[in-house]
Amino acid sequence: MSLVSFTLILAGVLLNAVAQLLMKAGTQVVGAFAFSAANIVPIGWKLLTQPTILTALGCYGLSVVLWILALSRVPVSIAYPMLSLGYVVNALAAWWWLGEPLNPTKIAGISLILIGVGVVSRA
Repeated sequence: MSLVSFTLILAGVLLNAVAQLLMKAGTQVVGAFAFSAANIVPIGWKLLTQPTILTALGCYGLSVVLWILALSRVPVSIAYPMLSLGYVVNALAAWWWLGEPLNPTKIAGISLILIGVGVVSRA
């Protein structure tokens, strides 16, 4: 895999991970809410006017563009497994930024993901 292809994949994965974290941060500002017809407009408006949610949507959009560019260069059987790097980034960032727990089971899973990505990226 070329450096350009790997960079496109990595950038797309990182943007997607950042989008997830921003979505979580945005929903923490809005707070927990019930999923009901009565909440569609008021909660929808709160979410759509939350800067972190809007930034997250922008990150998603850009990540899709980068992912399309990456798929034009790399077989999907190699590119798709690289998405698992997003789990690693999210677990570590959620621990650091959002205070979510990082236990031995998650650390073991992160290690296995990194090994798997290393194997697939060399294919």
